Amino acid sequence: MEIHQICRPFHELTPDLLYNILQLRSEVFVLEQHCVYQDLDNKDQESLHLMFFSAHELVAYARLLPPGLSFSESSFGRIITRKSIRKEGIGKLLIKEAIANLYHFFGKQPIRIGAQSYLIDFYASFGFKTDGDSYLEDGIEHIEMIKELNLPED
Repeated sequence: MEIHQICRPFHELTPDLLYNILQLRSEVFVLEQHCVYQDLDNKDQESLHLMFFSAHELVAYARLLPPGLSFSESSFGRIITRKSIRKEGIGKLLIKEAIANLYHFFGKQPIRIGAQSYLIDFYASFGFKTDGDSYLEDGIEHIEMIKELNLPED
């Protein structure tokens, strides 16, 4: 599968790109994961939006948050791969590119995320370590994880 990547700040999103992002977020988080939550949380406007397209279809997405917006560190969230392309390695590529883009745009510094607990091993493969106790968010168990800079893969 050939993937085309776009990373843009909110003010550079076209109406069509924004619609695609919100549609995919709703498809995965609301319909698939049955989360009733306020997706539009006033963080999109200050974030970067990393999108992966196959042909003209949005197949993966990550929201990249600057330091101070969700945590004192930079962060990423709203990680999505379209159900039809899961298990093809796109999720790993998405996280790798999310980290690279955070370093590029916000400087090389620690990254903190609020991870769904069942993905601890997945994020650990990128150098993240759990930090704190698990908590419920939108009915799903989460835990904060941090990627420090003293790791060899940085």
